Amino acid sequence: MSLAETSRPVVVIGLDMGDGELIRAWSKRGYLPNFASLVGEGTWIDLESTARALHTSTWPTFATGSLPGRHGVYYPYQPRPGHQEAQLVSADQYGVSTLWKRADEQGRRCIVYDVPETFPEAGFGGRAIFEWGTWAWYGARCAQPAELLARLKQRFGVYPLKMEAKRLGARFPDPVLLEKRLLGSIAHKAASFEWLLADSQWDLALTVFGETHPAGHYLWPRGLASMTDPDDARFDAIRRVYVALDNALASIRAALPADASLMVVSGDGVTANNCGCHLVPEVLQQLGFAAPPAAAEEGAPAARRGLSLGRIKDMVPKGARRWIADHLPWWLRDRIGASIRSENIDWARTRAFALPTDLEGCIRINLKGREPQGIVGALDYDALCEDIANRFRELINPATGEAAVREVWIRNRIFPGPAQDQLPDIMVTWNDSAPISAMSSARMGLVEQESPDPRTGTHSPRGFCLARGDRFARGASATGRLEDIAPTVLDLVAAKAGEMDGSVLYDR
Repeated sequence: MSLAETSRPVVVIGLDMGDGELIRAWSKRGYLPNFASLVGEGTWIDLESTARALHTSTWPTFATGSLPGRHGVYYPYQPRPGHQEAQLVSADQYGVSTLWKRADEQGRRCIVYDVPETFPEAGFGGRAIFEWGTWAWYGARCAQPAELLARLKQRFGVYPLKMEAKRLGARFPDPVLLEKRLLGSIAHKAASFEWLLADSQWDLALTVFGETHPAGHYLWPRGLASMTDPDDARFDAIRRVYVALDNALASIRAALPADASLMVVSGDGVTANNCGCHLVPEVLQQLGFAAPPAAAEEGAPAARRGLSLGRIKDMVPKGARRWIADHLPWWLRDRIGASIRSENIDWARTRAFALPTDLEGCIRINLKGREPQGIVGALDYDALCEDIANRFRELINPATGEAAVREVWIRNRIFPGPAQDQLPDIMVTWNDSAPISAMSSARMGLVEQESPDPRTGTHSPRGFCLARGDRFARGASATGRLEDIAPTVLDLVAAKAGEMDGSVLYDR
């Protein structure tokens, strides 16, 4: 039986860090007429998201219909059994296939364009483009088939943003220039996606607009947790980005077959950047879970300390450090940073250590048999995780007198599965009602340091799906989970999902 006899074409448009609350508020106010039209024609689904514990696990969860304990991917640098430090993530760490690979295996003709944090898959027979206009590159820019990338560049030129998360580093881009490039990039993505749709026959087409991601980080008004007034001028810059997306939505919809189902999806939103992850390494040391090298402890003779990368860094004036970091290749800067972190840890006395992150506190147990220098026995693992979790729950933000921590998640309780050893053992989320430049507890004392992160906005755990088609009620609202998107899409194209953590969002 052909696809035409069993289902209709499906288009999925992702918004990377696209905020559903902004879309709903501006749609009602009249700023986003095309989103407003889609809201009236379809179903708005609030999604419970894996971003509640690991913010960058959202796109792998979307792509696979599986939770991080099964798919195993959550950050550009993450743990890998057999390595002491976090490693740059690679394609072989994916524990399951993507929804488009499963659709392709069942004869569905697929187009995949810039789904973040995904990689080419062997045997995929559709058309796919990776890392063309994504914000944080996980792999190399490439395409399936390979010549598709050259055709895209020849027809549309280079992606206009000319910025990427790791390459930007800790710099804060000029907001006016950033906005201008984001608007151009949105138009570029819409036009190139429409070209892909027109250039071949397809049953399933997916694309993600990455522009909402840097917009959320750098155009979000400093210190504001949310938008309470849709006309607030402080949100004008980010609103113009969403207006451009609204125009792109209209253009893409005009290019679709009349019977196509359409889903607009985001796994997380935006809020003020008030996190405390920069304090986690010192908190672990002060609580006795991690230890610095003996030569670095107070009173150690200078002759014992040697000339390490960390000491060389300390010799450089602070103002010059940022300039040097900004002008190093991203891979060299990251490698130096990893070396400095490692040399500041005495692995023989460290039971737990902080992993690279830019939001949650991500903590790894130094486990025997998994970490090459592990010292914690398997029988002590659960008790140590619980002890660390309890100590973090005691932490106070001195600026407010409130708890600094919103929630502590232990890996095997929230994300069980065969790939969970590629995740942090403990994840700490923050009470982000105020900036966190210090934390204290009766057990620990005070730890304080201003955050080095210049970004004004960061990820919130609010996800959404706006779905229009025969299987979705008009003007309705519902709830679901991010992992439900993949099996729903596969069901819409009459393909079997196989084993997934999610389930179809509608009654069949």
